[in-house]
Amino acid sequence: MPAIANIMITIGIIMGTITTISSHHWLLAWVGLEMNMLAILPLISKPKTLRSTEATTKYFLTQAVASTLMLLASTTNAWQTGNWDITQLNNKYSSTMMTIALAMKMGAAPTHFWLPEVMQGSTLYIALLITTWQKIAPITLLYTISNHTPPMIMMTIGILSIMVGGWGGINQTQLRKMLAYSSINNIGWTITTMAVYPNIAMLNIIIYITMTTPAFLLLTSTSTKTLQDISTTWTISPTTTYMFTMLMLSTSGLPPFTGFAPKLMMLNELVTQKLTALALMMAMLSLISLLFYLRTTYLTMMLTPPMTTPSMTKWRYQHHQPKLTMMLTPMALLSILLIPAMPY
Repeated sequence: MPAIANIMITIGIIMGTITTISSHHWLLAWVGLEMNMLAILPLISKPKTLRSTEATTKYFLTQAVASTLMLLASTTNAWQTGNWDITQLNNKYSSTMMTIALAMKMGAAPTHFWLPEVMQGSTLYIALLITTWQKIAPITLLYTISNHTPPMIMMTIGILSIMVGGWGGINQTQLRKMLAYSSINNIGWTITTMAVYPNIAMLNIIIYITMTTPAFLLLTSTSTKTLQDISTTWTISPTTTYMFTMLMLSTSGLPPFTGFAPKLMMLNELVTQKLTALALMMAMLSLISLLFYLRTTYLTMMLTPPMTTPSMTKWRYQHHQPKLTMMLTPMALLSILLIPAMPY
């Protein structure tokens, strides 16, 4: 792809997100989301394979349906209240439709089916972009309208996402699909808490992005895509193996890693709001997702694969990436050891 095309696509992705999160008018927010979507489509289809073309089509169709629902919700609200302001979503039908549309944009259950398939058909870098950057704009809109969203629908979507994220990830051997279900699970925690305490929900998604980015960068540095590949990574890069294991444990929410802090804060807030049954259900369902995180850890650290690699180098290992290492090291350390700095 020419350099000028890459620059235009990058500007489109960045400006689309900035336009959405800084707008006060629903139409301007919709324009930003559309700009973002149209900019990332060439990146998903760049490999020119059948799988990438399929992923591009699925991404386009689901995002277009979600954008249509957003337009319908905002137009209905403007029709009933005469107001296009994002913070004035007072019509209950409009707020319900908008919540469903933003959940589809983020890949939350039950509108999650596109996310694992799109991530599997994309490269690791684009999968990282879909999991992190592409979620910033919808979550910011959801945070802005959190005072008007129906709590029961938010909590239902959240619990469904936690269940689907756990059960779906158990059956996967492809790391991109596994991380997609991990994203669905984390979105469930975020949406459930958004109905009760939006600030903690935003803190959770920020920490999740901080943990997911180094995990994807580690997989990219070794071109690792399956559990079988990751079981032989220790022969070529022991440091990568240890770091990826710690990142998986942190993402699962085990103490004393960074990922434990937002989950503890969210459960504490739910109990404070006398939603103890909901907090207990979320804590129990998180054990399902913990299972596939521990399975990945076990395969990475404690299992000798059936076919060992005698050589110290591999064709899929990319040497001499100083820029990647410079970005990866501080993010990985923050993802594992940030818990003492958390605001309790």
